[in-house]
Amino acid sequence: MTKRGGQREHRVGVISDTHGLVRPEALAALSGSELILHAGDVGGPEVLAALSAIAPVTAVRGNNDRGRWAEGLPERATVRVADATLFMLHDVKELARGAGAAPVAAVIAGHSHRPAIREEGGVLFLNPGSAGPRRFKLPLSVARLIVQGARVTAEIVPLSVPAGRPG
Repeated sequence: MTKRGGQREHRVGVISDTHGLVRPEALAALSGSELILHAGDVGGPEVLAALSAIAPVTAVRGNNDRGRWAEGLPERATVRVADATLFMLHDVKELARGAGAAPVAAVIAGHSHRPAIREEGGVLFLNPGSAGPRRFKLPLSVARLIVQGARVTAEIVPLSVPAGRPG
């Protein structure tokens, strides 16, 4: 992507909890990504196909991903971008069961449908929120990671759904 301080910036799109719904607003927000990470509850292979039209996709299986199509999705994935290791699973509460031995720059999880960014012990924790059917009054969103060397920063990208369209 761009260079700052001599290191290339990598733009990674992050999405979760689509539950089979591919919103045009989500696709637009993820355009320009070099890689897309889907943190589970995909809902069907058509979601992965639509995302793959934008960039390569790495996805993990969520608690609602069932059937033959979902059997190929791992429960956890480790992805290397530049000098940063990103660890992905669907429910961050399952992290206690072992993130792996290698140190990670970021942990990416969905499940709660609540967008959040926090740092703990030098590790970035990101939940992109839900880009699928609206749950309660929670916002619809995706996220963007910028990876430069071993440094990872994140931002939540709210999705605006036109009035009158099912949420």
